[in-house]
Amino acid sequence: MSTPHPLRYPGAYVDTTPDKPAVIMAGSGDTLTFAELDAASWRLARAFRALGLDPGAHVAMSLENRIEFPQVAWAAHYGELVYTFASTRLTPGELAYIVGDSGSRVAVVSEKLVDGLRSQVGESVRVLTVEELFELAASQSPDPLPDAREGTDMLYSSGTTGRPKGVERPLSGKPLGSTLGVGLLAQLLLGLTEESVYLSPAPMYHAAPLRWTQESIAMGATGVIMERFDPESFLAAVERYGVTHGQFVPTMFIRLLRLPDEVRARYDISSLQAVVHAAAPCPQEVKRAMLDWWGPIVYEYYAGTEGQGLCWAGPQDWLDHPGTVGRPIIGQLHIVSADTGEELPAGQEGLVYFGGGGSFEYHNDPEKTASAHNAQGWSTLGDIGRADDDGFLYLTDRQSNMIITGGVNVYPQETENLLAVHPAVADVAVIGVPNDDFGEEVKAVVTPAEDAVAGPELADELIAHCRAHLADVKCPRTVDFRVELPRTPTGKLLKRLLRDEYWAGHETRI
Repeated sequence: MSTPHPLRYPGAYVDTTPDKPAVIMAGSGDTLTFAELDAASWRLARAFRALGLDPGAHVAMSLENRIEFPQVAWAAHYGELVYTFASTRLTPGELAYIVGDSGSRVAVVSEKLVDGLRSQVGESVRVLTVEELFELAASQSPDPLPDAREGTDMLYSSGTTGRPKGVERPLSGKPLGSTLGVGLLAQLLLGLTEESVYLSPAPMYHAAPLRWTQESIAMGATGVIMERFDPESFLAAVERYGVTHGQFVPTMFIRLLRLPDEVRARYDISSLQAVVHAAAPCPQEVKRAMLDWWGPIVYEYYAGTEGQGLCWAGPQDWLDHPGTVGRPIIGQLHIVSADTGEELPAGQEGLVYFGGGGSFEYHNDPEKTASAHNAQGWSTLGDIGRADDDGFLYLTDRQSNMIITGGVNVYPQETENLLAVHPAVADVAVIGVPNDDFGEEVKAVVTPAEDAVAGPELADELIAHCRAHLADVKCPRTVDFRVELPRTPTGKLLKRLLRDEYWAGHETRI
């Protein structure tokens, strides 16, 4: 293993490995060396200063996965800014909300977003395309800013239950490269080194892809960024670039597993040493299939953008405790009754809280901050779960997804997991919809697989499949079919959007 640098950021490697690739775009092969990435980031950081962004100022950005992305991200970090990345799929109004709520005075966006955002924010925010920012940076010096201190991100929740909120992380005030989180985690638990090649298949504007990729580069590894995820293209990238590490969401695993055997066998992926998945529940059948295919290199964690705790499960942990999302390695795990607020013993389901880990606040929302904490100072992301006698956590669902049908509480995740691996199902969401007799009834909204025919026969087949494996109350009474379900690019279902459709015209959701 290489001798670790006291400070970790791209510039820390310029004297030793200036020509080593720091960033590679998987599809195009476009590459930035550590020296090129460092110089470009300083020029861009100086351009931000020229735009009036002094240390501590906020900047918002919305970019696709492209070679400019890591340069702009490091520039904001180099410039001691508070930087917010937002999805390129947002409407102009949604993007303007995040820009305004974050207090950003400058926004850097893709060409396709610039006109819409400018029309929303008017003269209150300087909106630039990424090309315009690079033009401003061209005349700037690549030398470091004097007395540089590191910036921090302020990323927004995915908005699965309402408008997204920014998770505040205070500036450290420390020299550039002093503070790392997931980079050290990857080093300690996944064996990431300066010789590693880390691949990110997901949009970089989300918390996990951004932090894991940037911090892998900070550790001296090469970061490979897929322009967009495609299962066969992923296998090709592993072979082409000798990928050793990567992070995924379960929907990517499902798409990989559905590749024909001859396609899977076409690529040499023996370079893979450790991969990790998170962000959404993974059906046990899918997890076992990935372990069978890739071997004992599949790790899992449970955490949130808020960073107040983290559970971790190695391959053997999961095999010994099937279905777990891990045991806490940051913070202490508490399962709390949603009714009484009392801590529950092992085996009983309740709200998942962490204590003793990191602290957080939601930007401009003290009420939401307070609602995420209890009297003991523990905090929750709103997930429901249980712990076993060994301290391993098992997630049931999110509190907001609970369906109350005839007075019975139903968490739909188990039903979704069962339907997700049915060969006729490409994607599925299970939600509660209005029922005059029971208040709510269970409905499955399904995107059929390519060779499946949507219609009453398939609906009956899926309902029967559920009833053969689950209690009747958990099974959908009806099935609707959609071409596509609303998901974030990291795989999270936006059930709120589906529920809003079905509950339109009803005064309240019971």
